[in-house]
Amino acid sequence: MMRLALGSLRRHRGAYLGTFLAAFLAVALLAGAGLLLFSVLTAKPPADRFAATAVVLSGDREVTLQTVRKKKDKVKTKTKSERLTGAGTLPVDLAGRIAAVPGVADAVADYAFPVAFPVRGEDGAPVVGHGWASAALTPYTLEQGRPPAAGEVVVDADLAARGGLSTGDQVPITTRTGVRTLRVSGVAAPAGRDGLPAQGAVFLADREVPAVSGLAGPTAIGVLAAPGADPAALAAAVRAVAGDATLLTGADKVRGDLPGALPDYIGPISIFGFTIGITAFAAVFVLTGTVALGVRQRLRELALLRTAGATPGQLRRLLGLESVVLAAVAAVPAMPLGVVVARVVAARFRALGAVPAQFTVGVNVLVLGGAAAAGVLVTFVAARIAGRRAVRIAPTQALVETATAPRGGLLVRVLAALVTAGGAVAVLSFVPLGGPLGMGMSFVSSALLLCAVAALGPVLVRALTAVVGRLTRVAGVTGWLAGTVARVESRRVAAVAVPLVLMFAVNATMLLNSSLLGRLTADEHAARNAPATGQVTGPAGLPLDAVGDLAALPGVTGAAATLPTRAIVAQGGKPEDHPSQGLFLAGREAAIDLGVREGRIGGDDTFAASSYLVRQYGWRVGDEVPIWLADGYQVTLRLAAVYERARGFGDMALPAGLVAAHDPRGLVAAVALRYDGDVASRIRERWPALRVTPTAEAVRAGDAQNQQGAWELMVVISLGFTAIAVVNTFAIATAARRREYADLRLAGATAGQVHRMVTGEAAITVAVGLLLGAAVAGIVVGAFSTAQDGVFRLIVDPVTYAGMLAGVAALGMVAGALPIRLVLRRRALPAVADGR
Repeated sequence: MMRLALGSLRRHRGAYLGTFLAAFLAVALLAGAGLLLFSVLTAKPPADRFAATAVVLSGDREVTLQTVRKKKDKVKTKTKSERLTGAGTLPVDLAGRIAAVPGVADAVADYAFPVAFPVRGEDGAPVVGHGWASAALTPYTLEQGRPPAAGEVVVDADLAARGGLSTGDQVPITTRTGVRTLRVSGVAAPAGRDGLPAQGAVFLADREVPAVSGLAGPTAIGVLAAPGADPAALAAAVRAVAGDATLLTGADKVRGDLPGALPDYIGPISIFGFTIGITAFAAVFVLTGTVALGVRQRLRELALLRTAGATPGQLRRLLGLESVVLAAVAAVPAMPLGVVVARVVAARFRALGAVPAQFTVGVNVLVLGGAAAAGVLVTFVAARIAGRRAVRIAPTQALVETATAPRGGLLVRVLAALVTAGGAVAVLSFVPLGGPLGMGMSFVSSALLLCAVAALGPVLVRALTAVVGRLTRVAGVTGWLAGTVARVESRRVAAVAVPLVLMFAVNATMLLNSSLLGRLTADEHAARNAPATGQVTGPAGLPLDAVGDLAALPGVTGAAATLPTRAIVAQGGKPEDHPSQGLFLAGREAAIDLGVREGRIGGDDTFAASSYLVRQYGWRVGDEVPIWLADGYQVTLRLAAVYERARGFGDMALPAGLVAAHDPRGLVAAVALRYDGDVASRIRERWPALRVTPTAEAVRAGDAQNQQGAWELMVVISLGFTAIAVVNTFAIATAARRREYADLRLAGATAGQVHRMVTGEAAITVAVGLLLGAAVAGIVVGAFSTAQDGVFRLIVDPVTYAGMLAGVAALGMVAGALPIRLVLRRRALPAVADGR
């Protein structure tokens, strides 16, 4: 059987080229996406600031909730956690108690807090402030100068080199407690290094740290072991004294650092997970269609084998073995290409800021092997499915069946279409597309509808070609022949049209939905800031105290300051993290319009929530809601208002003072002012570092640009994959018809007439593919649009839509016309004579 399979592959090299390329691309892209996901899942923080310690104690770094349910005689306990974006603090006296534990040489209280510094660390890394005592935890040692005194700072060597700083220089720093100018007293570096990757460090006098940082206690305590101390015994002794503090040892010690000082891979995990989902779906979809078309063009050969006595089981094994060999050969060069793909994509995502600058792609043999195995498995399954009908035909019917396409399995196709279409309807109807899962669910619904289209491909194509084919009659006899052939060979047209449907529907849906979100966010941002005359921003943010000075300026009638943060609320024992804003309002006139639909914003013990969040949690105005702030501090606030304009703002508006006290950064991102007269010029004269811009030019909150870049990059991946699949499918279909074209030439048709006929068929195929693709995209985009603002839109962005239509149509026409030129350049008559 192996010898027969290898001989068949050698004999039909041209016919198998499309399947080979499809398998090659599938394995390469699966390998690349798998390596990206593997790399973010296994990425470790590059900075070990606690290298000199044996044990680290930290405050809260996550919110953990447990739910206990009793069912009959069984008790089930579920634990759910959500990471904090800030750092909880420890009792001030805990370091002293730990220092008295036997085996402890010293216990150093580490106060870590974000600092806005004139320069950033390597690759734009944040700068973190500490007390000078914390230098011993790495350890940092002085390269020049002396330890800091009051009003002084020691900077790490990397920051000093980047900023051209040396001892005696004056540098401004900004924290949530204000702006200060400090004198550089020294330059320090970790042993053998200029600095720590992923963060810069500055050290202040220990007695000044509480006032500068605003921290009520240390964020971590580093425990230095006495010589000869047993690590396990030391950890146990420290744990007995530490109380509720989190104890970290070994590689886990880095978790005791400030969360903002460590690279965050939560976003990249979802991005790359979605990427591998798109890639896997396209691979399965395209490979199945390509293999099915390859088997279809070999019906005559399979029929002859059945006539010669081959059993269906033998033919199934033959097709399966051929597919396994072909996919395995394709996987060999595809795996190293997958590594290249992963590194190129990672570089692009780093440039977009969608992944940390320190992110690198790791090569894992198991991931590469898994991608290769997945490609082989999909190709094998596709061959078995495609050959199911072909190998079951009776020997006496075999040669007759090669003249007409087998039309069995209609019931199975209809059932598959009903199930997948029903799933799509369920997703579009019951899943909240207006929430954070909306984009992902729109892809899921598109995939389900595409499966329904693929299942009913021949039926849908037959109906559409009956209509579209009539339009080609204007081209004369060749147009009429093209329409007739397309109607008769509906399966072949479907095999070529379905990849076009995939190409247009998936990419149009992603681009249009992303464009819609961007537009709605911009519109809500403009409406939200419409009451303000201008917006004030600082180079690194503003302390909350500075907002009062701005609001008190003569001519200012209203002020609204926003402090970006994250807050956690729980439902059913599951904590969920939400983007939020600390909101400060002042003046007799509103400077911000959140579109409040119920209640009124205001009050130190109250908060406002978006309409989406209120629906999700079932809240009502007046409800008391427990909320965890960025550092894990829990506060109960009363819901005072519900607002609509949450895009680019956040799902909760919290008291600004509360956010400033419990978010490590705690700085105002922007101040919207409502004023008259020459207030802007007075602000510039009094605070030259501040920037005053008209409301129309106000900076939009959030990371929409990075998200848009990530979406566009995923579109490029799927677009490239499906584009090559379209070319492959057209090439296979054309190669299978060489004999037919030769017969037409023998019957007297000129090369030009054959070209025009094939061009007409390609036009019909492209039109059918675009019609079906537009239908799928329209259903999903319309439902997604309605979920956002109640407006049903089929075409969100006419320019993007027209560009997609033109691009897919051009690709389809070129892919349909090019193979026939190559076929007709060969000698057609000898091809008939020798049976090729």
